[in-house]
Amino acid sequence: MYYYSSMKLIVGLGNPGRNYAHTRHNMGFDTIDKLADSWGVSIEKENFKGLYTKVKYFDEDVILLKPLTFMNLSGDSIISCMNFFKIDKKDLLVIYDDLDIKPGHLKLKESGSSGGHNGIKSIISNLGSEEFKRIRVGVGRPEFDSVIDYVLKKPCKEEQELIDEAQNNAVEAIKIYLKESFNKAMTLYNK
Repeated sequence: MYYYSSMKLIVGLGNPGRNYAHTRHNMGFDTIDKLADSWGVSIEKENFKGLYTKVKYFDEDVILLKPLTFMNLSGDSIISCMNFFKIDKKDLLVIYDDLDIKPGHLKLKESGSSGGHNGIKSIISNLGSEEFKRIRVGVGRPEFDSVIDYVLKKPCKEEQELIDEAQNNAVEAIKIYLKESFNKAMTLYNK
């Protein structure tokens, strides 16, 4: 019988390159960078078609990963990392932007469909499953822009302040998940 490691994989979704830095679609990258900063580490090792680092938190081995495949192929990077470290899908947590949630809000879920998010579609396709944990960081829906233009733009100052707060809450939720449980994190942060 084959046993998976109990290692956790936390992935922030985004698009690589200066043009995409701090845009709405890069909520995952920005949030995972805040998590890494809070632990005094940087995500700079190159492998698995992305950047990653390995940390220990409360005796738990945790991999932080930023796929550099562009959003639509995020699953390629994630599956490569999971296969290498023998990580089970129950130990995968993905952070990404969500149009259906207002800026400043989070939604934690244990599974579900892609909701039209191409990064999540890619992950579901690679895993052959919708059974993985997510933290959705709200960016709201555009009033005038097309969805593509909207997610590839930076938020205005007022929005960014709300998003920063949501990202800080996401970092705390991740720590509670690692220390206690994902259910406890959902109870505290799904408002």
